Amino acid sequence: MFIYDKLLNISTLNDMVVENPTHKDVDLADILGANWPTHAGAAAMILNKNKTSVEGNSNDEGQPKSSNPLSIAVKDESLGHTISDYQRLIEIPGTELAIGSLVEVSDSGVCGDVYGVIRWIGIPPGISKNVLVGIELEDEPSLKNIPLSDGSYNGLRFFTCHQGRAIFVTSDRCKTDRRFTDKDSYHVGNKITNNQEINFGAVACPSISGSVPPLRIHSSDELQKICGKFKGIQGHHNSCYLDATLFSMFTFTSVFDSILYRSPGPKDIRNYRDVQKVLRDEIVNPLRKQLFVRSDSVMKLRELLDQLSSVSGLTCEEKDPEEFLNSLLSQIMRVEPFLKLSSGQDSYFYQLFVDKDEKLTLPTVQQLFEQSFHSSNIKLKEVPSCFIIQMPRFGKSYKMYPRILPSQVLDVTDIIENSPRQCFLCGKLAEYECNECFGSLQVGSGLECTAFCQQCLVTFHMHAKRNNHVPTKICIPKDFRIMADHMVVPRVYMELFSVVCIETSHYVAFVKSGSGPDAPWCFFDSMADRKGEQNGYNIPEMTCVPELTQWLSDEGARSINETSPNDKVLPDHAKRIFCDAYMCLYQSTDTMMYH
Repeated sequence: MFIYDKLLNISTLNDMVVENPTHKDVDLADILGANWPTHAGAAAMILNKNKTSVEGNSNDEGQPKSSNPLSIAVKDESLGHTISDYQRLIEIPGTELAIGSLVEVSDSGVCGDVYGVIRWIGIPPGISKNVLVGIELEDEPSLKNIPLSDGSYNGLRFFTCHQGRAIFVTSDRCKTDRRFTDKDSYHVGNKITNNQEINFGAVACPSISGSVPPLRIHSSDELQKICGKFKGIQGHHNSCYLDATLFSMFTFTSVFDSILYRSPGPKDIRNYRDVQKVLRDEIVNPLRKQLFVRSDSVMKLRELLDQLSSVSGLTCEEKDPEEFLNSLLSQIMRVEPFLKLSSGQDSYFYQLFVDKDEKLTLPTVQQLFEQSFHSSNIKLKEVPSCFIIQMPRFGKSYKMYPRILPSQVLDVTDIIENSPRQCFLCGKLAEYECNECFGSLQVGSGLECTAFCQQCLVTFHMHAKRNNHVPTKICIPKDFRIMADHMVVPRVYMELFSVVCIETSHYVAFVKSGSGPDAPWCFFDSMADRKGEQNGYNIPEMTCVPELTQWLSDEGARSINETSPNDKVLPDHAKRIFCDAYMCLYQSTDTMMYH
């Protein structure tokens, strides 16, 4: 990018000569390159000359060498430095610049200033006074002979961005981005973040330590009293994917609470407690206690996730909920996967893959769920505490079905491996399963009609259309077989507690405010309104939706689907949940207490 970018490590490397005698003579032209434009000055003339007049001056290995070699230390590959050898910092000592700060890097007017955000700060091994700063540039520079990267430096990856958008410079070359230092000042509810004045409104959001239980609301009237503007999580800078997901995960349920309190283990990352503390004390506890989280608190989590996971752009770019969940659950907090599949794979969420059935005008999640598991021929090894299901849609626009009915209760009995099941004909303990019977019967539907006791299996498959089916035996626990004749075989259900929706790249959520069939629902939008323009802030809002329970019932959904064939005449909230569902979250109240 600039000449100094080529020189950024000369002083650093000179320091290494004192502390590390392992060094070689390196040609200055090899470091700075030899294709400099003429407007770069006298240094360019010398370097370019070295390229064309090398025949009479070679080193011992016969390689061209300039007439003024600079004896500096270079990394000896045998040293084998890794990222852990670098002393990582959160901020540049003696300054207000930190990870996430907006900065400018100047080259004294040769090529103009460039701007970006600090993505990494640290001290290279063996060096005590030079701080190295990794910066992701906001624009791809049109410069030549400049060491640009994708977040890698000296063969090591420190962060990830698009190729040609990262530079590494010494800290003395960084200063606050001047474009954001002349903003109007505010006297209430504002915060200096990354040296940039940002207004978040007048509602305070103090950190709350300790353990705060989720909210439990039992009636629509009770829910209505706590809804309104400045409720929920305040959105900022493309954060809706994260806001809607966090609100769904923690406001009214404790199914994810183990993330907040599990002590770090030997395999956890060094920053485990930092992420856990920000998530619990800065976001979840304020959300549950005062029902409001300001966006600067969420930005702390976004910055940590952006730095510590392989998912880049979490602080500013549009993302999907599964990218956030993968970053938080898998890479940072090392949460045990919720879904353990019979195929040997583990997962945090399940994507529905089905062939479109043109006869289904309003398929339910239960129907699509059973079709997907049947076609993939897999089962779950155990009942999960949480089941996150992604709808059959691809990207933000293509939807397999224009409308989908989120099932309020998900029956998972028939997809649990070796779980006791009922014979669908007589109701006794099933001993066999015939997957070929799925979808081929006039009576019954779904996976429940694939389970048979031995007598019913023989009788039912005497029909010519079914006598070539190949059933498989169900492995029934011995203890249960003894009790089977004296009890009804139980079915296993999971309860819907949230539906995350998307429309034109904006995520919102419907969240159930309690447990049970009568618990009311609310609608949450982290960017429902806005105060001001460029220097303004978003206003989150919670809205009580008392009609939702009726809409989600079989009768209510059928009625609204038939009376409103055109999406434009659907009630707004009905359109959101039927047409825009992106992810359905289910919980098992029986198993969540053990996870």
